[in-house]
Amino acid sequence: MMKIPKTIAARIIRETAKYSKILTEAKDRDVNEADTVVIVCDILSDIFGYDKYAEVTREFAIKHTYCDLAIQVGKEIKFLIEVKPVGFALQSKHLKQVIDYAANHGVDWAVLTNGVIWEVYKVKFERPLDVDFVCGINLLEMDPHKETDQEQLFILCKEGLRRDAIREFSEYRGIVNKFYIGTVVLGDRIVDDIKKELKKIVPGIKVDSAEIESILKNEVLKRDIVEGDEASQALAKYKKLTRKVAQKKSPEEKTEISETIAEDSNLQVDPGKV
Repeated sequence: MMKIPKTIAARIIRETAKYSKILTEAKDRDVNEADTVVIVCDILSDIFGYDKYAEVTREFAIKHTYCDLAIQVGKEIKFLIEVKPVGFALQSKHLKQVIDYAANHGVDWAVLTNGVIWEVYKVKFERPLDVDFVCGINLLEMDPHKETDQEQLFILCKEGLRRDAIREFSEYRGIVNKFYIGTVVLGDRIVDDIKKELKKIVPGIKVDSAEIESILKNEVLKRDIVEGDEASQALAKYKKLTRKVAQKKSPEEKTEISETIAEDSNLQVDPGKV
């Protein structure tokens, strides 16, 4: 949990209450994209703390096309924003637009919004180009007095950018989630700990690691946590981070970790090369 200055928390509480009414009325009137952009610019100023004349750029040019908005502090583009009409549901094709803009300009962060919902993404400059979903904020449903909701807004605030809060939050959410924790639980170290604990309770009992893993995977954890694309991505991240940790360990610790990685991935790993 990041510490949010009291003055910023007070601003979030005050201004989100004001814009809750404005956005509700805009939805009722079904305002178009141009009018939604005007509201979004005001939100960027009043809630997020930017100078809308100096730090919010409209129709930001990127390779013969234009992104709706860009946040520029000093000479650096901090993130790009694609705006859709307030009544529109945000879709994957809209996300592709802003991600393409960000990739073409080398910007790490992208936001897709219809004024009410704000989706934040981290651009992964890989082949193929990919993104990580950081968080989603609904200004009409959030509780501005709740610290966790304030925290999500703070990562887009000007004051949050100074503290690199968006990166800190993204890294935290990248591992503190059900998929990554599920991957850790199914790892050899946790399975071994469970086996040792069971043997303490009933000395001499023969416990099979594969059976414990099967029970965890099929009876303890939910299926969506251990299967599917997000689970696979969590496993890949776990192996990658484990290797990084291994590089900082002593030779004895490296051997133990490399053996765990090899077992998890069915690869033969030379401890001296970890």
